Amino acid sequence: MTTSLAPAPAGQLRRGAPAAALPMVLPVADIAGLATAGLLVGTSGWATAAYACAVLMLLVADGQHRLRICRRVSDQLPRTVAVAAIPLLAVLPWVGPGVGPDELSLALFSAASLVAVRTGACTVLKAAHRRGRLLEPTLVIGTGATAMRVGQLLRHHPELGLAPQGFLDSQPPRHRIGLPLLGELSELADVIARYRIQRVIVCFPAARDADLVPLLRACRPLPVDVCVVPRMYELGAALPRGYLDELGDIPLVPLRRLGAGRLGAGVKATFDFVAATALLIAVTPVLLALAAAVRIDGGGPVLFRQTRVTRAGQTMELLKLRSMIDHPDSDTRWAVLPEHTSGLGRWLRSTHFDELPQLVNVLRGQMSLVGPRPERPYFAAQFEQQIPRYGDRHRMRTGLTGWAAVNGLHGDTSIAERIRFDNFYIEYWSPWMDLVILARTLCTVSSGGSK
Repeated sequence: MTTSLAPAPAGQLRRGAPAAALPMVLPVADIAGLATAGLLVGTSGWATAAYACAVLMLLVADGQHRLRICRRVSDQLPRTVAVAAIPLLAVLPWVGPGVGPDELSLALFSAASLVAVRTGACTVLKAAHRRGRLLEPTLVIGTGATAMRVGQLLRHHPELGLAPQGFLDSQPPRHRIGLPLLGELSELADVIARYRIQRVIVCFPAARDADLVPLLRACRPLPVDVCVVPRMYELGAALPRGYLDELGDIPLVPLRRLGAGRLGAGVKATFDFVAATALLIAVTPVLLALAAAVRIDGGGPVLFRQTRVTRAGQTMELLKLRSMIDHPDSDTRWAVLPEHTSGLGRWLRSTHFDELPQLVNVLRGQMSLVGPRPERPYFAAQFEQQIPRYGDRHRMRTGLTGWAAVNGLHGDTSIAERIRFDNFYIEYWSPWMDLVILARTLCTVSSGGSK
């Protein structure tokens, strides 16, 4: 597909098969590189296949399959070598004869082959871009001096692979450089769809960051890559070059896809199921003893069931060990008064043991082990109207524990502050972050932290 550098009407911009295949360039190159390394070393069998699969998974997890604007492979060289070396110790000793000369040669040739094939693929892409092929329609948000500079760089350097369609801002461009103003910030989603935008570069628009954040979050489901020009970009950022992108002398910080994409969602769901199953088996004797104590203490039902809001505003039935004697308005009353609980109930709430039945909610797929804590619909509706960004916390499944909870934001604490911590967790989620939160939760429970 050939795409002009000048902005084109929506009817003339189509993402053909070659352009649609751009995200697969690096994965295919890596598969070819690993296969080439295996042939050169002369190894075969399950051990080699397991090693190659482990390398590919690590490349995905490390974000090295994201096609950068800057095609320079050398920036990611240390990370690529590390990815080729890690499975040598983590995989081969378990599925093969161990780490010997052949295995060391496989890792060495794999690293060299990955770099060589990636370099070749990027060289071919640059040549295609210079001929006006495989260009990605690009939108620049902002009309200030930096935005003008970005627009000029994109027009004068087609080898970057981006075809600038125009600017988006509430103010017209300061200078005429041949690119139109396509609309205002509120029209972001419509402009992306109309012009088949595949890249968005944010360059200090007139709007406040607080107004721009919800617009960019609303576009997360769209198939676009978003990069931001950092403030004071003339100063070096304390980030590895392999994690940055750049346009000439202007660094770019790529924004993550929500939840790190489908792979991250699959990893989180798998971990939730496996860990919740193991935990439920481990605590079953404790649960049975506590259930008997609750039944003897009050004579009523052992489990307390309550409707809560979870991902995408859906509702679920939350399970708890009953800790309240009589609380008929529990769905609409915020605080639990001392007279509403027994001595056993207060102890259950202070130790968080009343939350243990929620492991069943996790196994049902209604909750995650870690995530924003679920709220009652009555209060969720109020907070949605009163607290900015409250609805954004519903982008991820709610959790048995969370980043806000382990930072002391539970019970009768600031809801606005909880929301900031919840949204921080969603934006920066990683499997390691979940493990840290679970470890801190266990420490809190063991020390008798209160709700």
